[in-house]
Amino acid sequence: MGCSAQALLIRLRYSPFIRNVVIVMSGIAIAQVLGFALSPVISRLFTPGDFGVFGSFISITNITAAGVTLEYSQAIVLPRKNEDAFHLFVIACLATLTVSLVCAIACLVLPHSINRLIGTNNGWAHVFLVLATLAAGLNSSCQAWCVRAKAFKHTSSSQVIRSVSSNSLQITLGYFKAGAPGLIIGDVLANVLASASLFRVMLPDMRVLRPLVRWERIRRVAREYRDFPMYSASQNVINALSTGLPVLLLTQYYGIGVAGAYAFGMRVLGVPMAFVHRALRQVLLQRAAESQHDGQRLSPLYIRTTLGLLCVAVLPALVLGIWAPWIFSTIFGNQWYSAGELASRLVPWLLFSFCNLPAALFARIIRVQRMVFMYDLVLLALRTLALVLGGLHLEASETVLLYSLVGAIMNAVLVLLVGNALRQRERATTGRNDHHASYG
Repeated sequence: MGCSAQALLIRLRYSPFIRNVVIVMSGIAIAQVLGFALSPVISRLFTPGDFGVFGSFISITNITAAGVTLEYSQAIVLPRKNEDAFHLFVIACLATLTVSLVCAIACLVLPHSINRLIGTNNGWAHVFLVLATLAAGLNSSCQAWCVRAKAFKHTSSSQVIRSVSSNSLQITLGYFKAGAPGLIIGDVLANVLASASLFRVMLPDMRVLRPLVRWERIRRVAREYRDFPMYSASQNVINALSTGLPVLLLTQYYGIGVAGAYAFGMRVLGVPMAFVHRALRQVLLQRAAESQHDGQRLSPLYIRTTLGLLCVAVLPALVLGIWAPWIFSTIFGNQWYSAGELASRLVPWLLFSFCNLPAALFARIIRVQRMVFMYDLVLLALRTLALVLGGLHLEASETVLLYSLVGAIMNAVLVLLVGNALRQRERATTGRNDHHASYG
């Protein structure tokens, strides 16, 4: 028994998958710990109203960022040839420029509507909305190339750069009473700096592959991976819309202060989730794509990672569900007690959302985006219904709890749907192989 345990530890120690996860998580750990450690400072420099405007801005930029590359960036790791992968990178960059231009035109044509959504009367946010969209697309594209090249140290360091620059800028601007613009400027400029650090990493590959770019090959690769813009991009936009709806609708029904409390609660709870998700997303996507290229079964990896995430999340979920209001008021100040109350209501949804990362990634790898697209349409409809009915008939905390329960149930359904699709795909593949072998 002792020998087998020792052998297991040795295998884990020298496992490329575990090593890559640790590399990425180390950088993200530094970034997240730094951000969490400085949150008590930031929470005392800004008001719930400031976070309400910031939350509305982030909700809108998350929606534009969700489809900014038409999800061609997520396909970069899939082709066997680097030439095809680089053509996907070019397509993702072209899509980013196009969507950013459309966003700029929308700001010029509908300035008052956008100001009303963000919760500001000035046009300063329009510039940063376009810049945030552009930075998000370039960051996603460069990060996908670094994942393909297994440059996990560089993706990890980019997270540290983002965290350090974001928190330092927000604290500096908060000290000078910049209000909501300080939060937004700090966040956007941090994304720009993180994107620049990733872009520098891929410059050597770009110099080699750029002369090989051809328009006819761009068109061919775009057609080959057209299911990504058709389903994955639409799915991401719908998912970002349904996730951002609470801030926008809570503002309408309960005021900017409640929306700010919700946004701050999500900001704090997002720290541990992002710590694991960002690291595992990069390594798991690369590992799963590599396993698929080698003809290996994906379901064991899917089950292990999903159950592992569930085991990791249960205890923190229980702690937050019981003591979140006390934790928030103690660490961040008495003005954030209500943020802790709303955070405790979000625990059911965040628990199952934490576990569905493998489902979201494997759905793209096995190309069942159409199924997930239909699922997200249903999820958006149910979440909107929960928020509207809650806004009309319930208190703010009850509305958030209803929204959370809908998300929890639907995330559990997604895990089961993708797992079933994966098993059916592998069963069909095994059947074809047995059929060919019988005639071999």
